Amino acid sequence: MDFFAAQDQARRTSRRLVFAYIVATIAIVLGVTAIVGFALFSFSQNSYGLTPQQFLQDQAGTLIGTALLATMFIVGSTLYKTSVLSSGGGRVAVDMGGTLVPADVQDPLRRRLRNVVEEMAIASGVPVPEIYVLEEERGINAFAAGYTPADAAIAVTRGTLELLDRNELQGVVAHEFSHILNGDMKLNIRLMGVLFGIMVLGLIGRLIVRGGYHTSIVSSRRDRGAPVVLIVGLGLVILGGIGVFFARVIKAGVSRQREFLADASAVQFTRQSDGIANALKKIGGYSGGSKLTATDPEEVSHMLFGSGSKLSGMFATHPALGDRIKALDPSFRESDYPQVDPRSRRSAAVDEPRQTGLSDGVTTAFASGGEKVLAESIAETVGQPDNEHVEFARGLRASIPVALYDAAHSAELAYLLTVALVLDRSEKTLQRQLGLVREQLGSERATLVERFYKQLSATGPEYRLPLLEIAFPALKLRPAQELEYLVSLTTRLIEIDGDIELYEFCFYRILMSSLGQAVDPSGRRAAKRVRRRELQRAAVSLLRILADYGHDTPAKGKAAFAAGTASLGRWAEDYAYEVDRDLTVAILNRSLDVLLSLDGKGREVLLRAISATASHDGELSVSEAELIRAVCATLNYPLPPILVHR
Repeated sequence: MDFFAAQDQARRTSRRLVFAYIVATIAIVLGVTAIVGFALFSFSQNSYGLTPQQFLQDQAGTLIGTALLATMFIVGSTLYKTSVLSSGGGRVAVDMGGTLVPADVQDPLRRRLRNVVEEMAIASGVPVPEIYVLEEERGINAFAAGYTPADAAIAVTRGTLELLDRNELQGVVAHEFSHILNGDMKLNIRLMGVLFGIMVLGLIGRLIVRGGYHTSIVSSRRDRGAPVVLIVGLGLVILGGIGVFFARVIKAGVSRQREFLADASAVQFTRQSDGIANALKKIGGYSGGSKLTATDPEEVSHMLFGSGSKLSGMFATHPALGDRIKALDPSFRESDYPQVDPRSRRSAAVDEPRQTGLSDGVTTAFASGGEKVLAESIAETVGQPDNEHVEFARGLRASIPVALYDAAHSAELAYLLTVALVLDRSEKTLQRQLGLVREQLGSERATLVERFYKQLSATGPEYRLPLLEIAFPALKLRPAQELEYLVSLTTRLIEIDGDIELYEFCFYRILMSSLGQAVDPSGRRAAKRVRRRELQRAAVSLLRILADYGHDTPAKGKAAFAAGTASLGRWAEDYAYEVDRDLTVAILNRSLDVLLSLDGKGREVLLRAISATASHDGELSVSEAELIRAVCATLNYPLPPILVHR
């Protein structure tokens, strides 16, 4: 399944989830109303001598009020839980007992985990997620949580760190990245909020029963109304059980097929099934399995790598372990589970050497121009990195100059590195920009920014987006007011002479988009719907700018624009090739804002048009590839590095 199909399926599943939530809520509200009515009819003194019909007429207001209160309580609980989760994936990990892995971690196992996550992020074209370890959990498990890639958090158990080798760990991380890229994360975190509302009445019922049992027994001899509270509490406990039933059925229906898809995606990402298959086999052969013991897995079971509990059959959130393994390794038999002894674990794997430059393979992968890059080959990689992207990312990460790599992992220096990344690469306005940095940040920090700029100038342009992706977790640790100031400063830097380089602007947009998602993970300030005509104009304007940027003559630009508009079809029939260089950035900024309103199908069509425009002449330079990735990032297309030799 490709990225756009997976996203569409996630949206359809979300709609089914809403329907299931409504049905479950109605059933529980009717149950609460019936229990309260039964308790009042059986024990209230006001019900003496009344027939059921007379009682219903007499107590109609009470019963309607009960139904309304129950509805408000369930919906309110859902909204409360959703609001709590709106702070992002890191909140889920912390609530599960997760400990944040610092960017400059020295422990070999945790450094290996960070390296694997960073490589997968670079290969996928998304910011590096926050990384957590569930230190108290000995089972083999993991999960990804969050609303958007820029808000994502990946958590693994201590057992995962200690019992899996690098290939197996990479398979697990690739599985979790599939959930990030395919829209499962947002679906899963919404599911947590919905299910909390369904199950919360059972929690209230247990509190009522515990608090009211002895009082009800003693007072029932004097007051026939006293047992009403106890009966209502017991009824709520029963309804809570029904709520748990609904919740487990909903989770199972949402989760199982997505797990098979994530397993298959992990194989695609790593081009070998042994890693994830062996991780699953170790779960089967390990006494601790995938169980979570320090925390209750009920709330998050649908987002775990392994089931995390003993539930099976219709309640299981995951396919049977054997079925998952056989889908990856058809020759597998139940007797093939390995014996996993935690006492023999490798306690230090992992001092992964760093390189001083890109390997020949990586240099070839990002060579500039000369070979045809098909539009389809770009569009079809969105959200679907493969092993070649992962290997490219691994080589690139390992070859980043040490000073830049360390700066990207420092909460203090990542801030300054980001400033250096937006400075003018042509050096036309560099001194004016450095003067502004010195004025705003002081001489010492300005000296560091200039040093980072010089180090960046000595590297290839292909390092710039990965460095921003790696630096993002450290940036998010800064106070909100400092991030707001960073936005203001970078805006002033790129506008310092009124002539904004297109790449600078796109890089700026990526930074703004990622920070915006981090500040508002749940998307409450999402783009508004716009009219079809406005979308058409925005798409055509974007293609005009790309055609002009990537081609050195008006004739070539016009031909490239024609190739792109042909992909758009009827949308672009009334538009011709025009270029107004004075308004390029303003038009691009407005166009990108508008295009965020496109639905899944519209985004797929637009991406193919972008690809057709850029690759029309059969050559794609590094700068064009960067620009395509920058535009896609601002439109929330997770585009892997464009390997030009394809």
